[in-house]
Amino acid sequence: MGDYWEQRFSSEGMIWGKSPSRTAYHALEIFKEHHVQSVLVPGSGYGRNTKAFSSIFDVEGIEISTEALAIAEEWDPDSRFIQGSCLEPILPNKTYDAVYCFDVLHLFLAKERKQLIENCLHHLNPSGLVYFTCFSDQDKNYGVGAKIEEGTYEYIQGKYAHFFSEKDLLQHFSQLQILETGSCKEILNYNDHSTKEYHLRYIVGRKIQKVNHDEP
Repeated sequence: MGDYWEQRFSSEGMIWGKSPSRTAYHALEIFKEHHVQSVLVPGSGYGRNTKAFSSIFDVEGIEISTEALAIAEEWDPDSRFIQGSCLEPILPNKTYDAVYCFDVLHLFLAKERKQLIENCLHHLNPSGLVYFTCFSDQDKNYGVGAKIEEGTYEYIQGKYAHFFSEKDLLQHFSQLQILETGSCKEILNYNDHSTKEYHLRYIVGRKIQKVNHDEP
């Protein structure tokens, strides 16, 4: 997957334009309401969404593509970016008040999806928030192409994605206190001036603090 994104960012640059997803602004308001100060953005790309947060919060992004990072460091100098995979614990001792993860979760198979969520929770402060977006089973590409796993299809030759029902999404985040779920249409404006519309689901959750029953 790393080679795929390296090639795309190298040839297409700011693939989806400069404007953040509207879900980033939705997350921004939720984070402000909960007095968030620091945000981790796994799969941060070239900084399209980190830029919505970095003038208000302390923001770090993780991105596998060095090509994307080179763009991000110029486009959003107020964020800090780290090269690496969001499936690996590359920040073992760092925690954040919130995680915003845009359209990354559906790129993986079940085992890796679980790993991604566990890694994000590992970096989350007690009572910290997560905001994830992902492909919806209401999207026109749901069920298109070869079935790889339950809910996962090779909707474009050589490219697969997992399409979430609300029940499926809630099951993925069952270890959290769920604050909000919803669905929306996302219009991506590509740098060649073409557009595509996707149906997304989002989920907002809070990390549940573990109670130490041994304390008096």
